[in-house]
Amino acid sequence: MTAAIQARTIRALSVAFVVAVNVSCTAVGPDYVRPRVAVPLAYKEAAPGGKLAQPRDASAQGRWWEIYADHQLDALVGQLNAANPSIHAAEARVRQARALAEAARAAQSATLSAGGTNDLGLLASWEIDLWGRIRRSVESSGAAAEASAADLAAAKLSLQAQLVQNYFLLRVQDAEIRLVQDTVAAYERSLQLTRNQYAVGVAARAEVVLAQAQLGTAQAQMLDARVVRAQLEHAIAVLIGKAPADFSVTVAPIEVNVPAAPPALPSDLLERRPDIAAAERRMAATSAQIGEAEAASYPSISLFVGGSIRHSVGGARVAMPVFDAGATRAQSAKAGAVYEEAFAEYRQTVLNGFREVEDNLAALRLLEEAAAAQDEVVRAARDSMIITNNQYQAGIVSYLSLAVVQASALASERAALDNLRRRLVASVTLIKALGGGWVAEAPKAAKD
Repeated sequence: MTAAIQARTIRALSVAFVVAVNVSCTAVGPDYVRPRVAVPLAYKEAAPGGKLAQPRDASAQGRWWEIYADHQLDALVGQLNAANPSIHAAEARVRQARALAEAARAAQSATLSAGGTNDLGLLASWEIDLWGRIRRSVESSGAAAEASAADLAAAKLSLQAQLVQNYFLLRVQDAEIRLVQDTVAAYERSLQLTRNQYAVGVAARAEVVLAQAQLGTAQAQMLDARVVRAQLEHAIAVLIGKAPADFSVTVAPIEVNVPAAPPALPSDLLERRPDIAAAERRMAATSAQIGEAEAASYPSISLFVGGSIRHSVGGARVAMPVFDAGATRAQSAKAGAVYEEAFAEYRQTVLNGFREVEDNLAALRLLEEAAAAQDEVVRAARDSMIITNNQYQAGIVSYLSLAVVQASALASERAALDNLRRRLVASVTLIKALGGGWVAEAPKAAKD
């Protein structure tokens, strides 16, 4: 192609661009405005009169798990972020959504093709976006890409919370295994003492059988506890992208304290939860799709210009919908209904968020009160077991009396561990319900 032909083609494209800019000033369909939802002024289950205090620097950076000050946990979450397959899949979906948004933006530009059967030349075409169909498509795909990014953040937060909960459950399980191991050792000593007493005629055969049964029950409980620990360890392995055979967590005492609930207001939830942000962005995408559907009922104009060594051509194509048996109107109605569905799902997501926060605020507050009461029960049970064990060794009480006290002490210790387990789970779930320190980015303008 000669330089003259190229120049004519470029001039024609420039004219087409100027025409498109001057006429493309209308976009049919509603301009999206984020709808209002009812937001309470304060959480119902927050501690009355108490200030919700907690370090904010870690959670503000999204590294909310660091508030528990456990270096092994920090390392495990780092491995999850880097190697979890579900996170990789979500990241791939974000890249797909962004590619679709780029493709939609590309439709705003002219297409240029080269070649032909007999003569080499250039052919350029440009659809004038008279009614904003392309701009609504860009708006919709951009909002969908932002929703996908928020979905990724929500997936990460959910998996992080799952890992942290499993880790704490495993540590509590370690404590329970140690408790039952100590109990088994105590029951073995009691059984031996009872056998000795039976041998000299002090104890009855029934007391020996009772001691054996009590020991067997404790041994079975220890095996059950080890099964649960193994399953938790396997779950953590999969979360960090490893086969269970290639991963283990060494036994260690649980040293974490349940932190205070992080400060937050209900109004913050709309900006701090990625699932709410994703639902809102999907609502914005469906709003733009209404305009896309409505634009299909208007005429479309495309400019084209081409040039070759011998000649150049140019013109416009006009397409006017005449009769489609109501298909276009049906598509518009469908787009409106899709938006209404997205709006309803957004409201439901917000309500579920408020419920999750309230649930776990209540759980933490009430379980903390229960923990204080349970600690008193544990102390009393330990004292009672010491006294009763001394009485049994002195021959003052029967083994049945000792067995009852021992079983009660074990039950109270396990109840205290269960309370700790539930408080840690509620603590993690609350932080997750509050968004885990994630903050929504301002949506990009459609024109960008």
